[in-house]
Order: sequence, then structure tokens, then C-alpha cells
Amino acid sequence: MSAATPEQHTTSLSVDEVAWDLETLLPVPGKNGVLQLLDEAAAEAEILTQARGTLGSMTVSDFASFVDSLASLTDKLGRAGNYAMLQFTVDTDSPEVGALMQQTQERSTAIGSQLIFVEIELSELPDSKAEEFIADPRLSQVSHHLENLRRYRPFLLTEPEEIILSEKSVTGAAAWSRLWDEQSSAIRCELGDESVSLENCLAQLESPDSATRRAAFEAITGGLAPGIRTRGYIYNTLMADHFTEDRMRGYSTWISARNLSNEASDESVSALCEAVVGRYDIPHRWYALKAAMLGQDKLEVYDRIAPVVSDEAHFEWDAAKSIVLDAYRSFSEDIAEVVEQFFDNPWIDAPTRDSKRGGAFCAYTVPTHHPYLLLNWTSKRRDVLTLAHELGHGVHAYLARPQGPFHQSTPLTLAETASVFGETVTFGRLLEGVTDPAERLPLLAENLDGQIATVFRQVGMNRFESAVHTERRTVGELSVERFGELWQETQAPMLGPSVNFTEGYETWWSYIPHFIHTPGYVYAYAYGQLLALSVFARYEHEGAGFVPSYLDMLAAGGSKSPQALGEMVGVDLGDPEFWDGGLGIIDRVLTETEAAARACGRLS
Repeated sequence: MSAATPEQHTTSLSVDEVAWDLETLLPVPGKNGVLQLLDEAAAEAEILTQARGTLGSMTVSDFASFVDSLASLTDKLGRAGNYAMLQFTVDTDSPEVGALMQQTQERSTAIGSQLIFVEIELSELPDSKAEEFIADPRLSQVSHHLENLRRYRPFLLTEPEEIILSEKSVTGAAAWSRLWDEQSSAIRCELGDESVSLENCLAQLESPDSATRRAAFEAITGGLAPGIRTRGYIYNTLMADHFTEDRMRGYSTWISARNLSNEASDESVSALCEAVVGRYDIPHRWYALKAAMLGQDKLEVYDRIAPVVSDEAHFEWDAAKSIVLDAYRSFSEDIAEVVEQFFDNPWIDAPTRDSKRGGAFCAYTVPTHHPYLLLNWTSKRRDVLTLAHELGHGVHAYLARPQGPFHQSTPLTLAETASVFGETVTFGRLLEGVTDPAERLPLLAENLDGQIATVFRQVGMNRFESAVHTERRTVGELSVERFGELWQETQAPMLGPSVNFTEGYETWWSYIPHFIHTPGYVYAYAYGQLLALSVFARYEHEGAGFVPSYLDMLAAGGSKSPQALGEMVGVDLGDPEFWDGGLGIIDRVLTETEAAARACGRLS
């Protein structure tokens, strides 16, 4: 794959030319650059191990020097690991790329194992020493990280046990995850006379033509069938591995470790999920409304994201860039300048390709570099909003770089704030000035589809994860058929009485990567969406005066607790009514959509 140069990105491009250049992560190009970084990191690790047993007796000055050295090592491992991982995401079929990623994971794990003593010693610091370190401004770039490490004290094992778990993870969970990636990237869907990727076939579910959606559904279901038992076995194995580690560490539930890393209590996450489930009337109303507008008694499951108006809007790459950049500029010129850098430089990989991982994401890489975005562009309006979404992540990562490697990233519960905010601003620009109800309806409906997917569907998938992890721990290995039963049992309450479960949908759990790579992740989408809606409401209320505090929050990265970060923009995450506020905003969008449908004669 040839990478576009910075000069190419400043000119008019077709999306097929929008490819990232990963070589700037390395001191020299390719595999040799990765190996050089790993060699340098290994040498630095040898020096750092000499501090074993002394961290609790260090002066603040000595510990600050130690932290600087640890940050240097972390940077080298991050550059090498991101290069190998990102190369693999766009070429999962290449044996050479796969081998380099495996080699990088193995060596990085071995290096990291030498430094496990750091986490253990810091978690066991006497309170007085920990408070001394945390309070000193010379350690500001690691203070909140230290506070977090100490929260893990009850769940850490002995150093030899931690080393074994770390070393075995490369041939355990990481290996199974890689196999799942290779299996899922190879899925092909027979659509008419064409064999297309899963990603391209999923995009056909947004077609205004019912027959096209039905054909796409059947092609996807057929494409999922051949390897489903292998993917089911991988999932079973990963769940068993997760249970073993939870049991050894003493976590009380399957999701407790994820909640701890998110700086969220089990109780608060349960409250979020219960609040969303308690408003399942919102998706029920939406699907009933959509069925009525499509002239159907009930929707088939493949109609769930069907457009309610035959709107074949097609967005070329340059047009999408202009829309998104204009949206960000309408909010903040400072943010727009960051967004421009993503477009003016080879920081994005956009086209769909065989053997490329599906979906979209932002890779933060390391604070001394810049982030990258991966997209799978199909020219839909949804792709424009996905671009705005991932650029929100990119802006967040870019602005938080001065926080350094220990504080650049936020917990997952706040990781979606900037992305959803940017997507919401972009949607507002698309809707701005459209007064005709017939023209507003498709925009409102598409936005509502996104809100339903991000909040309610993700919580529905959290309910599926909870069900399968619980059954794996209490009953044993799940059959493919049992996965399908639990998928339908947990999806049905969210979809409601207006959606018919089309035969074959029971296998659709088997292509969702979050279940494999980040168990328990999906509720963070709902958390982030509702938080971002509340933050956006503050912006609507305060106007331009809100922008500086929002920029400060992004620049803070993960240097503060979620509660403190929320307070920076006037949001109280501890308020029990917080979730209801975000859900109320979605309800109002639905009410506006119902009114638009009536105004343009789509409802009696």
C-alpha cells in the first residue's frame, strides 16, 4: 500500500488515495525501525530494573527522573506497537505484517514484564509517601496515574504471578484476538454476482430499497455462517481466560475490572444500564414510527437503519472534508486548525479494501507523535458523521499530548465525549437552514438512528455480554446456538414489538469486535453519548463562552478523575438525574421527528 504524501493531501483527492504514512513513527523505515525501538527499550528497561525495591525510599527528585526514563521507554514501545498494529489493520492477510505484529507483542510483553515491579511497588507505597509524590508539582504528569494505581491494590497478585500472566497473554488472549481478526477480515458476502467485504455489505442495509436490504441481510448471514463455530470457540476461550484472571484477582463480576479501569463503580454502571433500559420506550416509538413511514406493519430486523425517505445522498471525499471542517470551524477556530492537520497530512486511511479491518477508530499512538484515523469510506451521509466522530477523537488525542504518556488518554467513559460532540456539531450544520419538514425528516431520522444505535443498542449489547459471560462462568462453554438464543433474548426488549426477528439474525453477534478485544467496552458508548449530549446542551445554553472550558477539558486528557473533568464543563456525573437529562434530549429529537413526519404527510 502506498502512502499519500503531505503534498497529495492538500490537493483534491479521491478517497482511494487517502492513506496514512506510518513511517514517521519510526527512526528508520519498516521492520528495522521497529526492531531498533524495541532494542532501545530493552536497554532502557535493564537500567530501570536497577530501581527495584527502592521506589518507596526515593526522593521526589529521584522519582521524577525515574518517571522521565519510564516515559521514554513507554514512548519507544508505543511507537513500535502502534506501527505494527496499524499496519496489520490495513493488511490482515499479510504473513510478514502479521509476523511483525506478533514479534512486537512478544518483545514488548517481555520488556514490560521486567517492569511489573513498578506498578506493585507504587500501589504499596505508604499513604504518606504516596501523598508526597501526588502533591508535588514536579510529578504532575503522573499524579493522577499514581492515584489510579493505588485503586488496584486489592486486585494485584505477587510479582512472579503478574509476570506469568503478562508473558502468557501473548500466546493466550492476544493470540486468540488476532485469530478472530484474521477470521472476521476474511468474511466475504455473496451479493448478486459479486463477492464483497462484510463492511460494504453492511452499508447496503442503509439502502432505501427493501429488496436491496433483504439481499444484503441474506448475504451477510450467509457470509457469517462458514466460520461461526471457530469464532464462537474463540469467544468461549476468551471468556474463560477473562474469568480465570478475574477469579485470581478477586473481581466480583465479569465487568468489575473494566469498571475499575473506567474509574466507574459497579453501581454507577448498573444505574446507567438500568436508566437506558428503563427508556426502551424511545426505540420502541422510533421503530413503530419508522414502520408506519415505510408502510409496513412491522419492520424486519434488516430495516432497522433503513432511510425513511429515498435519499441517495452521495458524498465525495473532498465534499465531506469541507462539511466537517466547516462544522468544527463554526464551533472553534482552534479545533478547526487541528482538524486541518489531519486532512493536510497523511494521518487518515479511508478506503475499504480486502483484508482491511472493518469499522473506524482513532489510534492515539504516543504523545510525541500525532494520532491516526482509520475509516472504511462508502460515501454515505453516515460516513460524513463517522469522519466527524473520529476527528473528535483525533482532536482530543492531539490536544492532550502535553499531558504525556500517563495522562494523555481518558477512561473509556469519557473517551467518546469529544467524538460525539464533534458529530453533533456536524449534524447541526447539516440541519441548519433546512426548514421544509420533508427535507428535515431524513436528517432527523438518520440522527435518531445514530442516537438509538449508540445508546440503546450498545446497552442491549452490554446485556448480551453480561448474559454470555455469566453463563460461561456458571454453566460452561456456550454453543453457537446458545449464543444466538441469548443474542435474541437481549436484543428483543430493546427492539420492541414493531421489529420482527428475521431468520438468520441470531448469528449477528459473531462479527462485533468489541466483544473480543475489549470485553465490557460497549456501555462506554452510551455513557459517552449521554455525557456528550449534556455537554452540548451546555454549549447551546452558554454559546461562545463555553468554548474555552471545553478546550481545557480536552487538553486535560486523563489527568483528572471523570467527575473532575465533568465539572470543568459544568456537568455533575454524580447527579442521579444525569442520565435522564441525556435521555430526555433523545426523546425531544424523536418528538421533533414525529412532528416532521406528520407535517409532511407521512403519518395519518
